[in-house]
Amino acid sequence: MLQFDILIIGSGLAGLSLALKLADKRKVAIITKKSLLEGASIWAQGGIAAVLSQEDSLAEHIQDTLTAGAGLCDPATARYVIEHAKPAIDWLIKQGVPFTRDGNTDTGYHLTREGGHSRRRIIHAADATGHAVQETLATKVLAHPNITLLEHYIAIDLITGHKLGHTDNHCYGAYALNSLSDEVSTIAAHNTILATGGAGKVYLYTTNPDTATGDGIAMGWRAGCRVANMEFIQFHPTCLYHPHAKSFLISEAVRGEGGILKLPDGTRFMPAHDERAELAPRDIVARAIDFEMKKRGFDCIYLDISHKSGEFLQAHFPTIYSRCLALGIDIAHQPIPVVPAAHYTCGGIITDLHGRTDLAHLYAVGETAHTGLHGANRLASNSLLECMVFAEAAAHDILATSQSQFIPLPQWDESRVTDADEEIIISHNWAELRQFMWDYVGIVRTTKRLQRAQHRIRLLHEEINEYYTNFHVTADLLELRNLVLTADLIVQSALSRHESRGLHYSKDYPDILPLAVPTILTPSAKKNL
Repeated sequence: MLQFDILIIGSGLAGLSLALKLADKRKVAIITKKSLLEGASIWAQGGIAAVLSQEDSLAEHIQDTLTAGAGLCDPATARYVIEHAKPAIDWLIKQGVPFTRDGNTDTGYHLTREGGHSRRRIIHAADATGHAVQETLATKVLAHPNITLLEHYIAIDLITGHKLGHTDNHCYGAYALNSLSDEVSTIAAHNTILATGGAGKVYLYTTNPDTATGDGIAMGWRAGCRVANMEFIQFHPTCLYHPHAKSFLISEAVRGEGGILKLPDGTRFMPAHDERAELAPRDIVARAIDFEMKKRGFDCIYLDISHKSGEFLQAHFPTIYSRCLALGIDIAHQPIPVVPAAHYTCGGIITDLHGRTDLAHLYAVGETAHTGLHGANRLASNSLLECMVFAEAAAHDILATSQSQFIPLPQWDESRVTDADEEIIISHNWAELRQFMWDYVGIVRTTKRLQRAQHRIRLLHEEINEYYTNFHVTADLLELRNLVLTADLIVQSALSRHESRGLHYSKDYPDILPLAVPTILTPSAKKNL
């Protein structure tokens, strides 16, 4: 059995920040499914929203967040996060993150603007902010003597008091599969943190990396945690449409710097959908693109930034410029073909302002968590900010509590399982799930489609549960198990919302209700998948 003061499941910005904030006083383990930098945070292009300029204000950032959230943001959470934004940025700068500088501003840094923001307040490192931040923090994590990195480990389930037959329901650690050795380890910890990111891979088309399979949300639910607002899946309006480009995101900042959305014949269409045009919140832009594509039978639409000079584009969007050019698209002279794709999970495991979940000694941070910040639609670039602020909040709470003694934990029992005879079942079920979730639980929904998806999910669950019970676990099986559960939570939540609000749009309930109420699911109300 491995023993640590802190077990962090996930190696994105939330997980790495939390590890560094705890490691001077605690023994920390980070487990990550692949290598250290294979997660969603490293792909974040736009930047981090924060009030840094004298021309901006906390009140404006808070109002922009509440407006984008369509009535479902928790105002107290929004205020807490935004008030703690500047210290979070200052901490990153102190760590050495190379944000893009601009000597002509009062901050000394270049601030961009994205959809839904009333001011330029996005601090960034060119168009590869996530990469710059993650590279900087990863270097410090690898050098810290109190941090143990367990790469190629995938968490299976949390070890809780209920599972051990105790009257309490504390979290005591987790079981994790070493994908390289094919062995399951028991990892004991005084405090465990779910920082596994979102669940974009539940959909056929997504900007997320392959690791985004809803693991933390599924594990937390199985352990007894409530989840909230799982119906609100943000679809990024502009994912590069090209047969050789896998889930490559065209940043929101391209529209923030003047990019125009056009039909194949060159007609601009966003002003007909919203007075803010290309700078409308993502849910509105994604629905407008979806509407135009379906109405006219287009495979994609186009984002045109060619009115800007090549020098400007190479300076502001070097990653996008070079990637498109490698695929034969010169964005300085031609528009970029784009389609919407699943991008961000606004719901998740319910936490308080300290990152605490319903289980003692279990925290959730980042996209895995539902803090109340995002409401029915996430404001662009608030996500990395949320990671930073709640990593600090959780670290402060953990360091303020005393640690108990480790208790004996049972080893993983594989005495009654065998090796799988046909793994084709896993790949087939994975493909089926992602296809019908895209078809039935996408940008525009109907009750009948949601019911069809729910029926398919039940059938897949039965097959996967039988497989999980009888055969040796594999990484693919564990991810599929988590994806099916996460899909079920999404569909349950969508079926329970009888209105259209934010990212959830139903043809059967096109109006918005006068009272905004979060969707909260409780594990005890149904049998866990």
